[in-house]
Amino acid sequence: MSRLRFVGSTSDKTGCPAVFEDLDTGDIIIQGDEVTDPEDRAQMYGYREGETLVRVPRELLTRFAPKE
Repeated sequence: MSRLRFVGSTSDKTGCPAVFEDLDTGDIIIQGDEVTDPEDRAQMYGYREGETLVRVPRELLTRFAPKE
């Protein structure tokens, strides 16, 4: 089991969206609503049905996430 630290949320900690940090690996975990719109999903690839949490390397977010 990973040790997770709550980073922030725009929902006042009552649900998604939220950001967590895995204190063991440094990975970032994003909590959010499932994309259900068929047209949006058609543009995505490499996902599994029902995914709502996404783990990405910290480097990906620091290099490519919007800065504003």
